Amino acid sequence: MSNSEDPKRILLRHFLAALAYRTQKALRGAPPDFGDYDPGAQVRPPGELVRHMTSVLGYARTFFLGGVYRPEPLDTLAAEEQRFHGMLQELGTLLAGSTPLRGITEEQLLQGPFSDAMTHAGQLALLRRLAGSPVPPENFVFASISGDRLGSDQSEPASPDAEWPERPE
Repeated sequence: MSNSEDPKRILLRHFLAALAYRTQKALRGAPPDFGDYDPGAQVRPPGELVRHMTSVLGYARTFFLGGVYRPEPLDTLAAEEQRFHGMLQELGTLLAGSTPLRGITEEQLLQGPFSDAMTHAGQLALLRRLAGSPVPPENFVFASISGDRLGSDQSEPASPDAEWPERPE
């Protein structure tokens, strides 16, 4: 069985696609200054958080390619976002190709860096709320998510909630 047919790797690519979708949802329509929003209490601003997400995924990449990954800060949230999606795409390619994992299993990849990055996508959504620009809710079960779509061009919500109590007036 090739890696592109391995059910574990197919599921991991789908997880990365869900991460891409949820991250893009948290960033879509954010205020222009959102990347520098400072919630206080030594919490990472959104731009730093996206860089950290890329770093976590870069760490995951080292289990395929070796080496280390420590991204330098970029000037804008948009640049951080672009690099993040590039890392997702690279990991998706590694999962689909013949590159073996080194020293860990697919399950460890999921429970470690992949899940860590998903946690941070939720933090981005929370930061949007704290910044006064909450993310509209939706039923993610019906979202159009595909393991082949890991870039920033994510679909609009398929099942948005018509009413939500925290909607800005």
